[in-house]
Amino acid sequence: MRKILVVVDMQKDFVDGALGSKDAVAIVPAVVEKIKSYSIKDVFVTRDTHQPNYMETQEGKNLPVVHCVEGTDGWQLDERVSQVVEGATFINKPTFGSTVLADTIKAISEKEDIEIELVGLCTDICVVSNALLLKASMPEVPISVDPLCCAGVTPEKHEAALETMRSCQIYVRS
Repeated sequence: MRKILVVVDMQKDFVDGALGSKDAVAIVPAVVEKIKSYSIKDVFVTRDTHQPNYMETQEGKNLPVVHCVEGTDGWQLDERVSQVVEGATFINKPTFGSTVLADTIKAISEKEDIEIELVGLCTDICVVSNALLLKASMPEVPISVDPLCCAGVTPEKHEAALETMRSCQIYVRS
């Protein structure tokens, strides 16, 4: 069975930038080791990607912190993550979840048996959104999340998102 890793939004703005946190900084070494444990051809990396008009968007009005504007330093991957993802598949996403990611991985699942693991930021926004999109697209594909390689906006929201994923039959590794 082919094992696919989805690395969600390990970008500077989410690690130690505009929306960063000590919890996000703390998971970077574990995420790097997780990436190294996969064949690079099986690693899919998402990047939250906004445009200069971010504050005019619905997300910008609800989360009025400019972040991950394409081409800026904050949009770039954390340097430690960047060093281990050369050759991975990159998917820029303008919102929390990516239908492009789900469609791309679903096409693989139609040709061979796969399982999917997710890691990254933020557990309660983009990780859970992508996990649920993947599960909805491929209900019979085993999907898991490594909670030690994820961080939420707060520890409480991280735990709430993990519980939501458990409820939706996404395996939360221990």
